Amino acid sequence: MNDHVDLISHPATPCMAVHRIQASLLREAAILRLSYRIEGDIAALRLPPPAETHRRDSLWQHSCFEAFLRADERQSYYEFNFAPSGAWAAYRFDERRRGGSAPDVTMPSIECRGDAVSFEMRVELALDATPELGGQATLHAGLGAVIEDARGMLSYWALAHGAAQPDFHDPATFRIRLAAP
Repeated sequence: MNDHVDLISHPATPCMAVHRIQASLLREAAILRLSYRIEGDIAALRLPPPAETHRRDSLWQHSCFEAFLRADERQSYYEFNFAPSGAWAAYRFDERRRGGSAPDVTMPSIECRGDAVSFEMRVELALDATPELGGQATLHAGLGAVIEDARGMLSYWALAHGAAQPDFHDPATFRIRLAAP
């Protein structure tokens, strides 16, 4: 998939400063290329300034973009978080929200740029360091974003929402299918 998809704001967490969030995925051999684009009043958002890329937990407490990846026929899946600061995190779950661990994965490449009306992040993620995701596996993906506004309020954006509260771990949100290369 290389087409852009729109992420949808969870109805319980609107953000008036954001008009649209688009995302895209492209799988090329052992590399997954992701892009996220926010359109709106960027000055009304809390987007941390770029810094050196480093691994850090709890990124979902502020603005970050997320990708959830599961290989065909498996219950286990990976969660990746990418912050505008360059911070990132990776987790592996045995099943929905259970058996979480911090796997040894290759540091992603993260590039950001923006202006008054848009912000874009591009990420390159090496799949070969995660045996379940690399190789010939067909992947199911869910994309999301947590956006913090200037008042500190969080809004949650995903391909779909199926519950009264936002839940990016819901298997129903893994709406994109990426065929093996």
